[in-house]
Amino acid sequence: MRNRRADPLPLGFAGGSGGGAPEGASFSGITLQDASVTLSGKPVLHAMSLSLTQRRIGIVGRNGSGKTTLLRLLAGLIAPSSGTVRLGNLDPARDRRAMLAAVGILFQNPDHQILFPTVDEELSFGLVQMGLTRAEAAQAVADLLASEARSHWATAPVSTLSHGQRHYLCLLAVLLMEPATILLDEPLASLDLPTQLRLARRLQALPQQVITISHDPAAVAGSDRVIWLEAGRVVADGAAAAVLAAFGDAMADRGAADADTDIPG
Repeated sequence: MRNRRADPLPLGFAGGSGGGAPEGASFSGITLQDASVTLSGKPVLHAMSLSLTQRRIGIVGRNGSGKTTLLRLLAGLIAPSSGTVRLGNLDPARDRRAMLAAVGILFQNPDHQILFPTVDEELSFGLVQMGLTRAEAAQAVADLLASEARSHWATAPVSTLSHGQRHYLCLLAVLLMEPATILLDEPLASLDLPTQLRLARRLQALPQQVITISHDPAAVAGSDRVIWLEAGRVVADGAAAAVLAAFGDAMADRGAADADTDIPG
């Protein structure tokens, strides 16, 4: 495990290293080679070959297009049914402990991510899994909450936090592990406008590579690269403006027709 900074800057702001590859790994982005995923006998992703090296990458598509499955594949939460996924020399699905320091994921619903009853327990868990002692983890949590003007959160029951605060807690838990890459699943969905604006500013300031999936083009308009998925395949991949314009036109065409008459499956 890499050494942690003794006096870290407030996490997620310019000036920090933004994490790095685990010891022994050469980070050069996430690479998929003919990666396919089949779930419950149904093909979800089809032979994807992608090299994800840009600092900001957006992934768009309709519901059911395979976006979340792709994100879970990148995080190592599922393994490809065929083909390979690599982060440097790591296999995300096999090298789970090393991946804690390499890739963090923020799900759309914080309640699908939170495991512990209090804020400090939730924040400490990942650090302990990475090898810190409980005392070291507790100090790192206290330092982070102080830098966020949220020291009073430490012993609060997670159940007392608002939906937006729980979402922010999940982000802080990811940032504490200082991953080189952060994966975001519809990060602004279900949040009120002020919370969206605050979170968007924070995400924009992150020095890490950030890969964001969304069905909303506006959420990824500032990306260096956008990938459009449809039925588990890449339809377009390139500059944000061109891909999002094509995606918007296609969705407008579908919206003009009665696109929801068929029963899926």
